[in-house]
Amino acid sequence: MNDQQRTNRNVSSGVIAAVSAAVVAVSGGVAWLTSQTPNTPTPGNPSQSIRQPQQPLTTQPGNEQSANIYWLRPTEKSLELVPQPVKIAAAQPNKALETAFKTLLAGPTEGTDSTTIPKGTQLLGLKVENNDVHVNLSEDFTSGGGSTSMVGRIGQVVYTATTLNPNAKVYIEVNGKQLDVLGGEGVELQQPLTRETFNKNYPL
Repeated sequence: MNDQQRTNRNVSSGVIAAVSAAVVAVSGGVAWLTSQTPNTPTPGNPSQSIRQPQQPLTTQPGNEQSANIYWLRPTEKSLELVPQPVKIAAAQPNKALETAFKTLLAGPTEGTDSTTIPKGTQLLGLKVENNDVHVNLSEDFTSGGGSTSMVGRIGQVVYTATTLNPNAKVYIEVNGKQLDVLGGEGVELQQPLTRETFNKNYPL
């Protein structure tokens, strides 16, 4: 073997050794970096997807509304509707009016104010839609009393139903059916009723 061939072989061996050492060093560095780096989730792996902590759901405390229920008070010549303010812890108009009506149907507890709504009348349903209020009462609402009593109870329902919206239109129903004639006296109801039409067509 001549000197030139021996030299080339030595150079080749040195280069191979150097490259091998570099590969080992790089591999070791990568392994060290991997061991020091937190596990990074793989985007395509749902089990390792990052989940942001959910914010707790916050609920607003019930809004307390001021509403009126209406009783009847005798005057020298007739009756008048008298408001009784009540505080109702309800955010939705439906719930607020439901509470107001249940208080109304229970009857007055003190004072000289009265009601002509027959005892035992139940609220079967109440629905507020835009500017309309539907009040569904039990059959008891139609029993007893003369025309003054009938008109008085209609006024109590209309005014209580419009306590949150004085311009609302009221539909009175009995057992789910629109009430067109009330009681033996035959008081005809021109529905929908408003405070304005009640005062005009059904004076107390």
